[in-house]
Amino acid sequence: MRFRIINTIIILLLFAGLVLAFFELASFIYVLAFIVFYLLFLLTVSTNVRFNFFVKSFNENPGLNKKQVAITFDDGPVEITLEILKVLAKYKCRAGFFCIGKNIAAKPKIFKEIIKAGHLVGNHTYTHTRKMGALSVSRMIWEIQECNKIVEETAGIKMNLFRPPFGIVSPKTQKALQKTGLQSVGWSIRSFDAVLSSEEIILNRIKKRIKPGAVILLHDNNAKTVKILEQLLVFLEQNNYEVVRPDKLLKINAYS
Repeated sequence: MRFRIINTIIILLLFAGLVLAFFELASFIYVLAFIVFYLLFLLTVSTNVRFNFFVKSFNENPGLNKKQVAITFDDGPVEITLEILKVLAKYKCRAGFFCIGKNIAAKPKIFKEIIKAGHLVGNHTYTHTRKMGALSVSRMIWEIQECNKIVEETAGIKMNLFRPPFGIVSPKTQKALQKTGLQSVGWSIRSFDAVLSSEEIILNRIKKRIKPGAVILLHDNNAKTVKILEQLLVFLEQNNYEVVRPDKLLKINAYS
């Protein structure tokens, strides 16, 4: 609703600007600059789930007075997930895994190991397509429902939480979530472990942003994440931080 109002106002202003420019009461350059600015604005808010512009997401718990954080992993389950589980078990931590439906279908035993170890599992669509921003509402609903379906068939649970691939959201995402009844979970610390090659840079990026209530994003389909995770857990332990499941940190229900 908020986007519709803003978009309507913008279109009216743009129309007014074009009329003024036509009668040489304003410069076409200013109108063009306005259009470019608005397009950049839309690109920014649609590729960053943390802004809560199109979709209300649980990205952190800013009011938390305890030294607690949550660690989440996207894009599994894969073979590397087992190594991640070993590290988490070593430090007695519970994390969140936002899983891709087709990966669950391919690795059901690993998916069950995640649940058996007491970790949270969430919906990360069925295919994790790179065309996420271009999907129709009906296709997005299918992506969410198919992922939930394979989870129910594999583990007998119904997930309530959804993480949009690449953090891409739009009014269509909001409609799909309303239809499926899921809640969006984002993050407050993006590690960029999927794109950066240096373990040191990734780890330092996370360390500098650590604060009570933070939600950290990592990927369990990346081999270097195993080492990064262990070093991160050592750092958190040394600084008296407790790692808790995302649903506990954010005070939301993971399943229904």
